[in-house]
Amino acid sequence: MSEVKISAEPRTEFGKGGARRTRRAGKVPAVLYGHGEKPKHIALPSREFAAAIRKGGANQLFAIDITDGTQVLALPKAIQRDPIRDTFEHVDLILVRRGEQVTVEVPVQLTGEAARDTLIVHDHDTLSVTADATKVPDHLEASIEGLEAGSQVTAGDVQLPAGVELAVDPALTVAAVTAAPTAEQLEATLPEVEVATEEAEAEVGEVTEDSEGADAAPTAEGGENTEARTEA
Repeated sequence: MSEVKISAEPRTEFGKGGARRTRRAGKVPAVLYGHGEKPKHIALPSREFAAAIRKGGANQLFAIDITDGTQVLALPKAIQRDPIRDTFEHVDLILVRRGEQVTVEVPVQLTGEAARDTLIVHDHDTLSVTADATKVPDHLEASIEGLEAGSQVTAGDVQLPAGVELAVDPALTVAAVTAAPTAEQLEATLPEVEVATEEAEAEVGEVTEDSEGADAAPTAEGGENTEARTEA
């Protein structure tokens, strides 16, 4: 994977308030650490960082030019996103050197088509591999072409680029091929679903009736007390 050059500036404000102000300024709060160095707090330009991650994935290699004159290579270690706005909240970056071996999680993509009337069950969407820090693949591939129900794709079946090694058991199941349910099997489950729905609706109805009865009782009692006071 090619490296992306990106500028950064030292960050002097910390905590939630400082992070919010950094994000409002169009930057992503980040921390650089590793190689026994003291953690360095920096701010990355949001647009450039987001574009690089969208194109290269979570293992994108960054050549960071900090305004204090420091130049480093780093890989994302942990990325925090806002689940609603899909923006970057914070990034942990680990320092790396050219030629250094790193262990990272890489996405696995299945290629081809399994046999007809089958379903693919994904057990692991990523695999842990060891690679040169400057040559981490953006994804790995494994073929499911023509696989019949009952077949499995293991970590050992995944195609690895030169210089990349598995950091997990080759027997680890990545995906399994199962038989798709027949029309008869799907129809057989419909009565069970209908019964469950009717029971749930009945329970809701009972709860509603009980609630209405409970609301009505105090009114009746209140009326009797009012009449008694009137007669008195």
